[in-house]
Amino acid sequence: MELARDHQALPLMERVCALRPGHFLVWLKYAQCCYRIQRHEEGYAAALKAEELAETNEQKSQALMQKAIHRRELGQVKEAVKDCEMSIALDPREIAVHTNRLLFMLADPDVQAADIRRAADEYAAVVEGGVKQHWPIHSVADRSPWQRLKVGFVSPDFRNHSVMYFVEGLLAQLDRRQFEVVALHLYPSSDVVTERVKRHVDQFVELKGLTHREQVNLVASHRFDVLVDLAGHTGNNGLLLMVRKLAPVQVSWLGYPATTGLTAMDYKFTDEVTDPPEADDQYSERLYRLPTLFCCYRPLIRYPLWRYQPAYQVRAAPALQNGFVTFGSCNNLGKLTDPVLALWGRILAAVPGAKLLIEGKNLEKPAFAEAYRQRCARLGIESSRLELVPLDAANQYLTYHRIDIALDPFPLTGGTTTFDVLWMGVPLVSMEGDSFKSRLSTGILSYLGQTEWLAHNADDYVRIATELAADPQRLSADRLAQRRAVEHSVLMDEARFAHHFGEGLRLMWLQWLAQSQCPDDTEAQSRLIESWFPSLPPEWSDPAVPGVGLEPGKRITLPEAHQRIGVLLDAAKVSETTKDAGPMTKIENPKWQQVTEFAEQILDAVPNDPVALTCLAEVEFAHGHTEFAVTYLKYAQEAIATNTQ
Repeated sequence: MELARDHQALPLMERVCALRPGHFLVWLKYAQCCYRIQRHEEGYAAALKAEELAETNEQKSQALMQKAIHRRELGQVKEAVKDCEMSIALDPREIAVHTNRLLFMLADPDVQAADIRRAADEYAAVVEGGVKQHWPIHSVADRSPWQRLKVGFVSPDFRNHSVMYFVEGLLAQLDRRQFEVVALHLYPSSDVVTERVKRHVDQFVELKGLTHREQVNLVASHRFDVLVDLAGHTGNNGLLLMVRKLAPVQVSWLGYPATTGLTAMDYKFTDEVTDPPEADDQYSERLYRLPTLFCCYRPLIRYPLWRYQPAYQVRAAPALQNGFVTFGSCNNLGKLTDPVLALWGRILAAVPGAKLLIEGKNLEKPAFAEAYRQRCARLGIESSRLELVPLDAANQYLTYHRIDIALDPFPLTGGTTTFDVLWMGVPLVSMEGDSFKSRLSTGILSYLGQTEWLAHNADDYVRIATELAADPQRLSADRLAQRRAVEHSVLMDEARFAHHFGEGLRLMWLQWLAQSQCPDDTEAQSRLIESWFPSLPPEWSDPAVPGVGLEPGKRITLPEAHQRIGVLLDAAKVSETTKDAGPMTKIENPKWQQVTEFAEQILDAVPNDPVALTCLAEVEFAHGHTEFAVTYLKYAQEAIATNTQ
């Protein structure tokens, strides 16, 4: 399990439980193993057994935590929060329980932003107590305003994880004239996404397998100027490193939609819509509001080239063929609380013949699916109008071909799911909230220019959904145009986002220098920062030239990458191509494979690069894959037109 080989661990744990059925620890570990491979009913049963066998408060606390994490995945959010609170009462020092409570509170409709802030402060009191007095002193003596900053990104999620939909583009294109980019990875295993990250960064540092003290010493040895935490209160996070204040500037971003509670965290990246001015009191961090959305999206991180394949192109609204409108949600079932489902039941009652599709974990299990149907029926959703779809990674994005109108949960709205929905052309009805967790979709839709899909209350939510459903022809026409709108908006403008993010890092750095030199005098700090600007390197006023990473610390510019792929393509054209190329012909010639692989490397760094897309079209056409070739050329033409504009 420590090696993240959970599927191999499961049969061993089952055997151990059979051999030692009266032993607390084996049931606890079995519950942990089940969680990581999404077998939540078995995991919950194992946690109950561990609770029954627990003898000390520490053991009872651990069993309650395992109950909580499985209950949350089974949709029992309130019960999960209560289990965490009971666990904390028994053993306040158990840090993981504090983290889980904070994570689970996000989806509880009765929890307010102030409650989350209080719980985060309680967490901070536990982890920062006795540590702050040992914070290192970061001297300004050998630091300067415009030096190249060494920035470390701390995360367990440089892998197939939702965080990477928003991080990969930034790692690839953060201005290397100003920043050295280092990835600090906490997770015990890696995958194809990890290998791409290694190419994008200047250094890739593995923290797995090290003790906490070894991790602290290793991070400290790098002497970072800025550390950016990407996980917050999510699994395997690095907050215990951030607590040590290992860099003079520490920033929270992305992974967790609320405050960390840490006084060691100086800033949090956000934006003025998702976190309006009145939200400042919800955070221990100082909010840095970007002049664009707080993140930037790219789809299909597992298989980047699939975004260009015909199967993932937007299709006409399914209502035109079905004869009825299908509402749908592909969010975590834990977000679908009773008030959410009840409101969706009102929408079905208002739209005759409409159906509701819900995709989620464990719905492939007949008993679980039947219990979920009964729950929905109690909340006003007739079973005959409900379609339950088991979660299957192979169907990611493809399920949206079956949905006409997406319904967003509340108070914890969709995040990555909202971007997925919109990129696939599906309109989204969402409820505005009063904190980041309930305004994720509000920010996304606002920056897309689709505020008419935002509801202020339940009646408004029903009205928007029913009005969208009233005209399937218009629904379909708008759907076919939506992807282009999304891809040409700030939601996917990676160059703009990387510029503004880098600008934010620089301003945070200047502020730290000024505070260090003029403590407790904000006017003097402002004057000092102002005095530095005339010495800003003039070349920084020019846009950064995009780069393509070949391996950690080895990058070439995009024009150099274009030259290299041109040489590879010329070599492939004069080599022997498969005879009688047809739709099923495999690309087996090594020279054509080299073109494909390098084109993908370019697109990993610069999505929609027209040169790389045109080269891929050449590869596909040479092997009889005309449909793929045409799709690549279409995207290349659009990219050229956009660049020209």
